[in-house]
Amino acid sequence: MTKPHNVPQHADFDHVHDWVFDLDNTLYPHHINLFAQIDRNMTAYVSELLQLEQDEARALQKRYYHEHGTTLQGLMIHYGIDPNDFLEKAHAIDYSPLLPHPELGEAIKSLPGRKFILTNGSVKHAQAAAGALGILDNFEDIFDIVAADYLPKPATATYEKFAALAKLDTNKAAMFEDLPRNLTAPKALGMKTVLLVPRNLEGVIMERWEIPGETDAHIDYITDDLTSFLTHLTETKKPL
Repeated sequence: MTKPHNVPQHADFDHVHDWVFDLDNTLYPHHINLFAQIDRNMTAYVSELLQLEQDEARALQKRYYHEHGTTLQGLMIHYGIDPNDFLEKAHAIDYSPLLPHPELGEAIKSLPGRKFILTNGSVKHAQAAAGALGILDNFEDIFDIVAADYLPKPATATYEKFAALAKLDTNKAAMFEDLPRNLTAPKALGMKTVLLVPRNLEGVIMERWEIPGETDAHIDYITDDLTSFLTHLTETKKPL
């Protein structure tokens, strides 16, 4: 079994004309830690909903995230909550840590074909985050948790519904994502897969199931710098 590569090979992406990106910890790096605000908001929501202490609420939140793909899905299944209310409160955050990233915008723009955001968050959150980065205009569409009927990644049905709506040939597509388990279905559907990891991965505290194995067969590439990865890829595609 071959280890994932770090530097994109021209031949591996020659056929790709649809580029699909996760949002959080993918289009912006893990160390910005924007998701920490969302995490706190979700804990507060669970605490208020069920009248739990913060530690108990956080433990339940994380269990649902692990078991159901999102905290939201777990709360909908077990408590029938209003998903729109949850999403509004979870994404009531400060986006100022995200600064314009023209190099990333240019790298995405230079990719041949269409670009999409596929997120377990909301369209509103994706628009705010990508807008703060100055890259929103590069994307043809955003497929969010609402469009997925609240069935989150890593469910295969979610990727299939996205592909159908986008009229996307998964055998001619690439998926960029920060969670290893969320690349299993795209790989099975024929997509080229790229995992985004934090810089200095060994020094970052992550849950065991969030850390890639050295021989994960469903991961083609691993990188800690999306801009450099895409820039290298588009540069290799330019005529000599």
